[in-house]
Amino acid sequence: MGKVIAIANQKGGVGKTTTAMNLAASLAVLEYKTLVIDADPQANTTSGLGQDPKEVDNSIYECMVDGIDIETIIHKTDMEFLDLVPSHIDLVGAEVEMINLENREEKMKTVISKVKENYDFIVIDCSPSLGLITINALTAANSIIIPVQCEYFALEGLGKLLNTIKIIQTRLNPDLEIEGILLTMYDVRLRLSNQVVDEVRMHFKDLVFNTIIPRNVRLSESPSFGLPVIAFDADGKGAVAYLNLAHEIAAKNGKEKVN
Repeated sequence: MGKVIAIANQKGGVGKTTTAMNLAASLAVLEYKTLVIDADPQANTTSGLGQDPKEVDNSIYECMVDGIDIETIIHKTDMEFLDLVPSHIDLVGAEVEMINLENREEKMKTVISKVKENYDFIVIDCSPSLGLITINALTAANSIIIPVQCEYFALEGLGKLLNTIKIIQTRLNPDLEIEGILLTMYDVRLRLSNQVVDEVRMHFKDLVFNTIIPRNVRLSESPSFGLPVIAFDADGKGAVAYLNLAHEIAAKNGKEKVN
């Protein structure tokens, strides 16, 4: 059965989408069968992996609301081991349409269960909110990665997210674990970045990944070419960092391959 990992933080601009598409691509490079689900109406993971959201007929939205079979909407990417479930702007309306549905928090879990055994890892890119779609993702997930940027307001809102996770663990998904807190947008030249790293590690200790994602131009550029950074600049600092993260997650889950 595939490990389902949600990338979530209600704070915007912390590197959720960058992490979702590049972690998934890095796992695929390591030859783990990987599915990335774009559960953000902005559809940036979809476009960042080379799929035009305007050309998407059916997305995770139709699967949850209309019961469309997820297997019929999975897109193959240019990477052999990486598949994509796309998003489009209609996902914005999903939360309103799902309000009156029975078991509305478990719609995504039901959808994913149909393909879970086909993959080693399933990565969900969540929207920057704690709305019904994100709650669906956390209910469907085995674990959550929380990206935290190495900037002044790094820990702002993190308490609210952790409280939401506790509520979901209590009421909807008792098996949900924190896979780890991922420090992103790290600039070695800034004292502030180093202070944030120290503060987060002091507060959360072993929950923080060893891998830190640097602020990197190539990471920012690659989505405009419809490519993950590992296919755009494989030797760059950003690509190496996400590959290290993929190794760290594989090892943590007992899936590290021995050459």
